Amino acid sequence: MRRGLDLPLAEISWRATTSGGPGGQHANRTLSRVEVQFDVERSVTLGPRQRARLLDRLGPTVRASASESRSQARNRQLALERLAAKLNAGLRDQARRRATRPTKSSQVRRVEQKRHRAQTKRTRRAPRPDED
Repeated sequence: MRRGLDLPLAEISWRATTSGGPGGQHANRTLSRVEVQFDVERSVTLGPRQRARLLDRLGPTVRASASESRSQARNRQLALERLAAKLNAGLRDQARRRATRPTKSSQVRRVEQKRHRAQTKRTRRAPRPDED
């Protein structure tokens, strides 16, 4: 059984917008920021388990965007990589936590630290009237 996911580009929609921030005329007119979107609910590539897992963890649509580069092609590549990373993280099995007991030495250390801290706080108190 193969792990992973091969998505056809036909299932990924993308749009380009002007990038935010300073940059003058070039940044104001160039559609260099890219946002890619994958619709989990409508995908024919996903199996039922994959779809259920992605819906549970990431929701019905997964989006990623990039605006670091001045090049739309480079931002599109970055956005696709980020989308792939999100989908892979959403499909990854999470390791089950195994319950463990604290070691004897860690219990002793904890109690010693508590005792030391209590002693420090006791020495900071104002003396009681009967102790004079």
